[in-house]
Amino acid sequence: MTMLSKVHSSLESINKDMKDTEERREKLIKGTRDIIMLCSKSIVSLHHNEMEQARDKMETARNMLDEFRGYAKADLYRYIVVAEQELVEAYGLRSVMEDLQIPSIDDLGVTGPSYITGLLDCIGEIKRLVLDRMRSGRERDAEKLFAIMEEIYNEIYPFAVYDNFVGGVRKKLDVARMLIEDVRATVTEENRRRAMINALNDVDEKLKGKEGNQGR
Repeated sequence: MTMLSKVHSSLESINKDMKDTEERREKLIKGTRDIIMLCSKSIVSLHHNEMEQARDKMETARNMLDEFRGYAKADLYRYIVVAEQELVEAYGLRSVMEDLQIPSIDDLGVTGPSYITGLLDCIGEIKRLVLDRMRSGRERDAEKLFAIMEEIYNEIYPFAVYDNFVGGVRKKLDVARMLIEDVRATVTEENRRRAMINALNDVDEKLKGKEGNQGR
């Protein structure tokens, strides 16, 4: 036994641990990329009202995420945070579209920070729904969706104080606030436009009525 025998065995153990960590990291990088892609495609499917296809993609992504949590463990959990956020966003949007309760953190099995930031990201997708409903003349649906945007924001806003623990939550809250104000302006303008059209139609009807009476 030499003076460095224990050093040698220690380095061998460290090397084995590092190789294991690197292998898990590589699997996570590729796997979470696929999960994020599936969630993104499911959101596109939702916006095209392809609900069954969206559900299939989301379930596949969720099952994959469950598997990759085993690789992540505590030391590499940061590599699956974005995938968790995307999953929360997709499930949140689907629930809103199907008029269902948004899943809880336990339902989705994600961490608190991922849950919070995923819901904030969902606000942007709901904005698209609001604008789509307005373009198709479904103003009441648009206003209901807008109320959900505000409710999500108001529920999460108090967590701004935990920005040191929930990375980027303040920035996402700022973005969400801007999205909400943008939609509010659009909804308000549309309501004014409809009110003006209705007023003009009322005037037109009254004028036609007077002309009809004069012609008798």
